Amino acid sequence: MLDDETILITGGTGSFGKKFIQRVLNNYNVKKIIIFSRDEYKQFLMQKQFEKQKEKLRFFIGDVRDEKRLYRACDGVDIIIHAAALKQVPAAEYNPIEAVKTNIDGAKNVINVAIDRKVRKVVAISTDKAVSPVNLYGATKLVSDKLFISGNVYTGFKGTSFSVVRYGNVSGSRGSVIPFFKDLLDSGTDTLPITDIRMTRFWITLDDAVELVIKAINESKGGETYVQKCPSFKITDLVEAMKKGCKIEDVGIRPGEKLHEVMVTEEDSRHTYEYDDYYIIYPNLDWWEKINVLPGGKKVEEGFMYSSDTNKIWLDDKTIENLLKKIDIVY
Repeated sequence: MLDDETILITGGTGSFGKKFIQRVLNNYNVKKIIIFSRDEYKQFLMQKQFEKQKEKLRFFIGDVRDEKRLYRACDGVDIIIHAAALKQVPAAEYNPIEAVKTNIDGAKNVINVAIDRKVRKVVAISTDKAVSPVNLYGATKLVSDKLFISGNVYTGFKGTSFSVVRYGNVSGSRGSVIPFFKDLLDSGTDTLPITDIRMTRFWITLDDAVELVIKAINESKGGETYVQKCPSFKITDLVEAMKKGCKIEDVGIRPGEKLHEVMVTEEDSRHTYEYDDYYIIYPNLDWWEKINVLPGGKKVEEGFMYSSDTNKIWLDDKTIENLLKKIDIVY
């Protein structure tokens, strides 16, 4: 599906973009990958990282807020992966208008440009925080997801399809708890702060996230929200895996933080199908036809909820300890 294609990645210098580009360059004969992002220094570093494969890469300085720049960048593009976003929860709370401009207005711009440029497929990266949001970042991503799903209504005869891939914090990614804990342990502390000892999370790696996006590119017809099946873990087991016998300080849950990650709500269950390695939430909208359900899926029971605290698959501290050796920790 990706052979001889031109792919554009918004926010392409982030952790996902780097892993996605590496995977695609190693496994497909793409025509070109365009990295569209705001930070020229990160682009410079990325050019050095992929020096041996630079003939396949193009770098565009630009912001998804700038619709005209997107028009220029998307000339001849077949596939867009939309990964650009303001993601830090506290930053979004203190700069709400900026979060709206990037996460909502930026999504609108990507949709309009993709349709007008006759891009064949768009996959938008979402987050668990868009599910029943309790912070501004999650609220803006919920709106973004709704925009992309409804974007399928406006394509007309131009053929652009839009779908969404939803996952939680990637294990070891920048800003997540693993590098935070590791920094504290490296400094010599014998106590780690936990916002709530009941907290659970899903374990997903960058490889898992990239695999799901490629699956969405290959399979989606438009309107789907893909959710990866992942094991769950207790935050207390993560602490034990990182340092045996480590003391814990319960510091209280932070504003906008959830006890558990939820990927599929009870309300979504009426339109959700289970596949071998993932779930798909289909649109509950008049324009969407049931014939578009991908084969091989089984409709989940009404009232089903996919949450990290009620998951069937769990990691214990010993398994987490082994997994920590295999992931890249990003600072």
